[in-house]
Amino acid sequence: MALKRLHAFISGRVQGVGFRYFTERRANVYGITGWVRNLPDGRVEVVAEGDEVLLKEFLEDLKKGPPLARVDHIEVHWEEPTNEFLEFYIRRD
Repeated sequence: MALKRLHAFISGRVQGVGFRYFTERRANVYGITGWVRNLPDGRVEVVAEGDEVLLKEFLEDLKKGPPLARVDHIEVHWEEPTNEFLEFYIRRD
């Protein structure tokens, strides 16, 4: 099992459509830790850690998003995991 860290910025109609809640639910299905938050510029930021194979499946889910969302672009950075998270949560900052 290769642990990785996914740092992604999602653009499109991704705020006000349940995208953060969708992301949290999908992360929990995969057993991924980290967080998701809205950014002031209208994007959504995701930091997630877990098995690389599961993170890639999670990323495919993020490309689709929930029914009301429209994902135009995802900027993805793969990093080394820090193992700082115990769960996946929605950041409110």
